[in-house]
Amino acid sequence: MATVKVKGSAKLFDNKILDLLTRTHPGIILGMYIPLCAFLLWYFYHYIEPSAAALTGIFFVGLFSWTFFEYILHRYVFHFVNDTKWAQKFHYFVHGVHHEYPKDKQRLVMPPVPSIIIAGTFFIIFRWIMGSYGLVFFSGFIIGYLCYAMIHYALHAVRPPKNALKFAWEYHNIHHFRHPDKAFGVSSPLWDIVFGTYPPIKETRVRHRQSGVGQQSTVNNMDGSHH
Repeated sequence: MATVKVKGSAKLFDNKILDLLTRTHPGIILGMYIPLCAFLLWYFYHYIEPSAAALTGIFFVGLFSWTFFEYILHRYVFHFVNDTKWAQKFHYFVHGVHHEYPKDKQRLVMPPVPSIIIAGTFFIIFRWIMGSYGLVFFSGFIIGYLCYAMIHYALHAVRPPKNALKFAWEYHNIHHFRHPDKAFGVSSPLWDIVFGTYPPIKETRVRHRQSGVGQQSTVNNMDGSHH
């Protein structure tokens, strides 16, 4: 069993500067990528192909593609762990720390440095595969990521609303407190349905109080490490 702490924050590095680089505020990520995406879309429309249909279509294909990548990343990278020491350290560093401290607001979105490296890599790949259309696809993909990041931040930092949107909080709590091997989707449960990781229907009404401030909870540790 792994103890889930709803107060406090983990120290990943002894060096204060390195540890600071593992933290961020969502406003920083928004400030980095929204102007970039707006510029790329503007540049494509004014200098490459002045077609609203092409720009809109490719943009939304990129955005939808993010939802699939989000699922694959969360399920197979963030939750990759085995009995080896390096795998357990990797898992804890990239995602396990979030499951141990789900209320740590400074670690709810990816920090700028690794974010820039990963985004830059995707930009090169999309540009290489799609040419100029990669500018628009990349913009849609990144806006999809920003939507995911803001939704994820809200699910942990904001109290659930008293309306139908509360389902998103309850659904994500199932992943954190009931079934860490299910409910991987944050932006949407679509790919959980497609790939059979949608949680039991009767448990999709888990109350948000399970992750309330001041409590501690435990989750089944299926392989001996944090999930």
